[in-house]
Amino acid sequence: MNQIPTTMTVIEITRPGGPEVLATVSRPVPQPRAGEVLIRVAAAGVNRPDCFQRQGTYAPPPGASDLPGLEVAGTVVATATDVIAWKPGDAVCALTPGGGYAEFALAPAAHCLPVPAGFSMLQAASLPETIFTVWINVFERSRLAPGETFLVQGGSSGIGVTAIQMARAFGHRVFATAGSAEKCRACEQLGAERGINYRDEDFVAVIKELTGGRGVDVILDMVGGDYVPRELNALATDGRLALIAFLGGTTATIDMSQILYRRLSISGSTLRPRSIEFKGEIAATLRSKVWPLLEAGKLKPVIHSVFGFAEAARAHALMESSVHVGKIMLQPASCAG
Repeated sequence: MNQIPTTMTVIEITRPGGPEVLATVSRPVPQPRAGEVLIRVAAAGVNRPDCFQRQGTYAPPPGASDLPGLEVAGTVVATATDVIAWKPGDAVCALTPGGGYAEFALAPAAHCLPVPAGFSMLQAASLPETIFTVWINVFERSRLAPGETFLVQGGSSGIGVTAIQMARAFGHRVFATAGSAEKCRACEQLGAERGINYRDEDFVAVIKELTGGRGVDVILDMVGGDYVPRELNALATDGRLALIAFLGGTTATIDMSQILYRRLSISGSTLRPRSIEFKGEIAATLRSKVWPLLEAGKLKPVIHSVFGFAEAARAHALMESSVHVGKIMLQPASCAG
């Protein structure tokens, strides 16, 4: 095992603002606290919350690193004395509370998962944030059950491509919206029965037609705003709407009688502030229920672009452009190539 250096290169948010406020700087390598492991980062995922944090609208939870980065893959190089599940040399991917944009990152040991057999570090780093989010919101909170139908808004996003594949792998009819014909075809290639181009199609009308007027049982939404009343119309009786972001706005006017008469449910959640124990329980569930699907090839990473740390601003600009399909990734200079 290579000796752990005392300093490392990180991507820092110098001030709230656009992608240009990201800068590569040197910081001390952190030391594991109780329950934590230190990971030599081979790759880190870029996610929307990273952009929100950079803009100054999504602060890290108390005690978390101020650096962006919510998922990494790499090699464990040190552990706290109370950690027995992992040891130096183990290849892991991990959900982090922050700090992933660095050559070394801390993660709770309970939030680490083995790199799936046959996966590269880059592929493994693309998994945690989206798989945790989809599992919690679609399968636990919304209780997507056998025989039920599912719609994901923004099917070409990192969350979207994961949601399509996971729901399809569990045998559900899946529909997805996207912003171009090419993105819709990409969604269909991943398992969506129908990609719906929201720029020139009414997703409510299309869903009603495809389901014989019934609607879908569960919708995963990252848009919010005026999508919400339309989504209620697209739900079947006893349907569930899961809100995980509000790119289209934080307010909506809805007809509450629909909720009563058709027994609809609306839920919302954010992952980052949840307790270590809660996320640890999810990690254990994913290891038993989703990791076998990954290793069997039923779920595959979809990586659009890979940037070096020095190009982090370009990675964030691409994320905010929404022209990508799948995940945007970062690699330290030592792992690039």
